[in-house]
Amino acid sequence: MTYEKRTGERAIPGNLKEILTELQMMSLNKLSSFGWELFFVRRPLFQEVVPVVRRHDGIQIGVLEADGHINMKPEIVLRKT
Repeated sequence: MTYEKRTGERAIPGNLKEILTELQMMSLNKLSSFGWELFFVRRPLFQEVVPVVRRHDGIQIGVLEADGHINMKPEIVLRKT
C-alpha cells in the first residue's frame, strides 16, 4: 500500500465511488483491460480531485477528466520516487 508522502494518506483512497464521477469509474474499468491502473488521486484543497492513471509499464501517464476521457498531456508535475 502506497501512502502520500506529506500527509500519510493513502495514494488511492478506499472511497473511490464517492470521489470519482460515474464516467471516471466506467473509464477506469475499461482502461484496466488495456493494462492501465489508477496510480494515485490528488486531492487539492477546494478543487476537484485529479485521478492519475498509468500504463502497466510505467511509461505513459494520464489524467482522468470528469467526463471520463483520459488526458494524455496533463499539466501535472510528478515527484521522482
